Order: sequence, then C-alpha cells, then structure tokens
Amino acid sequence: MFSLKKQNGYRLWVFVSFIMIFFQSCNTGSKSNEKEIGTIPFKKSTAYFDDFKYTGKDDFYNENTLPDNSYFYNPILPGWYSDPSICSNGEDYFLVTSTFSYYPGVPIFHSKDLVNWKQIGHVLDRPEQLPLDGQRITEGIFAPAISYNPHNKTYYMITTNIKKGNFFVKTKDPFKGWSDPVWLPEVQGIDPSFFFDDDGKAYVVNNDAPDGGSQYEGHRAIRIQEFDVKTETMKGPRKMIVNGGVDLSEKPIWIEGPHVYKINGSYYLMCAEGGTSVNHREVIFKSESVLGPYKPWNKNPILTQKHLDPNRPLPITCAGHADLIQKKDSSWWAVFLACRPIDNDFENLGRETFLMPVQWDESGFPYMTRENETIPRIIKMPGSIRAKKTTYGNFSITDDFTDSLLPKEWVTIRGDGKNLYSLKDIPGYLALSCADVNTVELKTPAFVSRRLQHHKFEAETTVYFEPSGLHEAAGILLMKDETHQYAFTLTGNEKSPKILVEKITKDGREILTEKNLETGEKLFHLKVISNGLNFEFQYASNTSEWKTLKTGVDARYLSTANSYGFTGTNIGVYATKKRVPLLSK
Repeated sequence: MFSLKKQNGYRLWVFVSFIMIFFQSCNTGSKSNEKEIGTIPFKKSTAYFDDFKYTGKDDFYNENTLPDNSYFYNPILPGWYSDPSICSNGEDYFLVTSTFSYYPGVPIFHSKDLVNWKQIGHVLDRPEQLPLDGQRITEGIFAPAISYNPHNKTYYMITTNIKKGNFFVKTKDPFKGWSDPVWLPEVQGIDPSFFFDDDGKAYVVNNDAPDGGSQYEGHRAIRIQEFDVKTETMKGPRKMIVNGGVDLSEKPIWIEGPHVYKINGSYYLMCAEGGTSVNHREVIFKSESVLGPYKPWNKNPILTQKHLDPNRPLPITCAGHADLIQKKDSSWWAVFLACRPIDNDFENLGRETFLMPVQWDESGFPYMTRENETIPRIIKMPGSIRAKKTTYGNFSITDDFTDSLLPKEWVTIRGDGKNLYSLKDIPGYLALSCADVNTVELKTPAFVSRRLQHHKFEAETTVYFEPSGLHEAAGILLMKDETHQYAFTLTGNEKSPKILVEKITKDGREILTEKNLETGEKLFHLKVISNGLNFEFQYASNTSEWKTLKTGVDARYLSTANSYGFTGTNIGVYATKKRVPLLSK
C-alpha cells in the first residue's frame, strides 16, 4: 500500500548502499532482498518524519463555489492569524499578525491586490529579536502593527513582548529582513502603533492605564506621544486621548489596538473595544488635531456581530481589531480578526484574518457593518484576478522536507529548536530528537507544527521511530496550550512497541487508548481526521491498510471556549524522552 519516496538528496547514497549490499549478498547469500529502508542509517531515540500532509475539507467551501475569479473567501488567512495589521507603499501591501510565544514571530504576507497573499517570511526570525524564555503560549508577542513611513521610505513593525516591553524593528525592504529591536521603555501598556504625519512628524499611539488608575476591571485608556524618527526615541508628554472607550458612563472594557489615520485633512482614531470574545467591536473617533481632542462617532460601533442572533447559520463572531487600507482605485478596505465557531459554540481555529470593504457615512465616518449586517464569507474584489493557489478555502499541502529550511508555515515554541531537529541528517526527512523537555514545560520542546485552518481536515505523516523505552515517544501532537493537548504517539521498545492516543491536561497525561504493535515494526503512517466536533486517529504499518485506533475524541477540549488564551490549535510532529506524568488514579 505504501512506499517511501526517493529523495534526490540521497539517491546516490542509496545507490552506493545498494551496490554494497548487492556484493555483500553475493558473498553471503543473506541480503539479496534487503529493503531500501534498511539502507538508511536511522538512529534510536530520533524520530524521522518522511512527510506531512494537510487537507482542508470544510463543507462551506465544497458547497459554495466562487462565482468567478474576482471573488474571494473570508477569512483570507484562516487559522489563528490574529490581530492583523496592514500597510502599503502605494504598490505593495504587507500584512502581519500576532504569534504570542511561537517562533519565529510575526508572519509577514505580501500582496499586490489584497486578494492574492503569499507569506514571505517572519519579521522576528532571530533569537535576539524574540526573547520568549519562560513565557506561556498565550503570552509573548501581542498585536504587531506595521507601517510605512514615506518620508524615509522605511517600514516599521512595532509590538509588545508581554514580559519584556514595547519595541520596534525596521527595514527598507521587507523581503530582506528586519533590524534588531529598539526598545521603548517610556511606552507602557500594550498594542503600540506608529502614525507618520504629512509634516514628517511621527507618533506612537497605544493602550495604557488611564489617568488616576483603573476604576473597574478592563478600564483602560489610549495614549499618544511624539516619536523622534532621527534619534528613535520618544519625546514630549504622553497624552491620554481616550478614557475607557466611547462612553465612560457605560464602563467600556479593553479599549485597545489603536490606529491613527489622516484622511481628507481630518485625523481618525480607530480602536477595538469589549475584549476579544463575543462582545468584541471596532469603534472610531475623529479630531482636527493629531493630539486630539477626539470625538466618538454617534453611530459606533463601526464593526461588530455581538448583537446578532446566536442561533444564526454559519455565524462569524468576535469581530474587531481592524486596520484600514486604501487601494489605488480610492476604495477603502479593512482587515480585522473574527472567529468561525461551530454552532456558535466553539472552534479550534482561533481568531482569523478577514477582509471586507469600508463604506463611508455622509457625516464622514468609515464603517464595515451597520445594524444587523453580517460579515460576508464571499466577497467580490473589483478588478482582481484570483490566483490558482490561494491562502483561503479548502486546500491541500504536502511538505516533503526536501528543502534546507522548514516551510514558512512551520513554527516551534519559545526558540528556534535547531538543536532538536534537522533537515540535513538524512535528506528528505525531518529528524526530530527525543528532547528532555515536554510540552507542558515553559521551555522549547521538540515540537514542530503548523496552524489548524479548517474545522474538517485530514493530517497525516510517515515516521520511522525506534524508541528505547516507555519514557520516549514520537508522533503527532495537537496543541492548544500547555495544558490542553492530544498526543498520538509511538512508544515502547523493540520487544514491546505501542501506539497511543493521550489527553494532556493541567493535572497530567490520560491514556485514551493504547495498542501493542508487532515486534520489529518501526515505520508507521499516522493520520488525524476531524469532522469539526471530534477527532479520529488512524495508523498503518508500511505493509498494512489503515486501522482506526480511536474515534470520537472531543475537539472542543482544545478550543478557547474550553480553555483560555489567544491562539488557536496547532498540529505537528513531536518527540520527547520526558513524557508528561500519568494522571494519578
């Protein structure tokens, strides 16, 4: 049924090995039928992943085809691409999102038309840019904001490292990497954003504590301060321009994610309000001066779904944290985050990046939704031509690990993990050492993963693994955070190999099912199938058909509705020699 692919990187090596085996078999008569797998120098206590396949199978995309190539699906970046921010130099668009404690940090996407996006790398791709030691999954990098300064033709990305403070990096060319961090200790709070005015002056606007301190839970403020572009330091007073939100008497919570724009001579301040759950919304203020005073629009919010019927079909919820961009044709568009829960209950995809057009009220305020309008899942982009390969809809990817670097979608946790994995040990394989770290610790485990991007999907890998005992395990891991995971792994030793599905909780590891395998089997195919509500785990040896190990595993366990945090779920390959302790009975 299955066979290993023959990578270019080791064809010659396999050929030489075959010749050696051939002559050896001529002399001994014992190895003339040796399989190719026997020629590869696999090591014990290291898992060798031959490939990783992921296929999205959401019903919506199967049942709702796009009318023509000027339409696109929402979200444009499915999976937990949260807190989007966008900028343009007039020709190119660049978009970034949050990564929290995953490494590398802040994926950056490029487009020429807002419809066709391609990830070109990460903004924070060096350890000196991204200190994450000891931070939980849901800490790390919050709400990056990308801006283009036309006065010095430089791009800036400013963000919060939640345990370290606020900083920015810059570049003249986003395709060629970013500077080391410049820390801004004067800027307290979170969610900083640059604004570059027509006169060459620059400002940082961000969420911070209100004057006199918070009066209730979630009471925050928006402050602004001038930034000296030449010295790269803050200057002048830090001024509070919004206290609490649109209407302080209503005790609004978590005013954050601010952006300032200058449009037709007026200054607009756009912020998120209400927290990032179902009460999330986007609000707008206007001023004739960059330093205020800013007056809220009397028809706020300009984007929300919080008041809609929770039983509506195919709900989109939690909409907010937006950023505006203008195209060459003068039309305005907004990127923002939102969620796609199943039955308005839960999702494992996290907060995703959506795109929709901006309308303008006759009083001069922008908005995305009014009254009971819903966020559309299919949108037309006039004048665009959708590419054959897109970031949205149902798609399938196969990573065969033949390149010298991991595909850009793949991430590790808190560090680069390069001492734990290799793409060079055996060309065509991702070699993952059994690390003396597990995924409940605030360290860097041997876990290489990508985001879940569909409710319904299939993910599979082929792994060669020879453990040296029950303390070692390798396979597929589904991870929401340190205390919400499912592990689908091989373990045991040569005489008693096992395959298991385990649930990892805050209290320890629970075995959901386990099966003894035939002695001598070292090569296995592992598959996870999701119907949105539940996971199914299947396996096969190199000579057998697929067998189901466990069905009906609750997908809700990995959701934000069941846990806490700002990410969605990741899936990937994992190896450890320090398994999470078993739950005490």
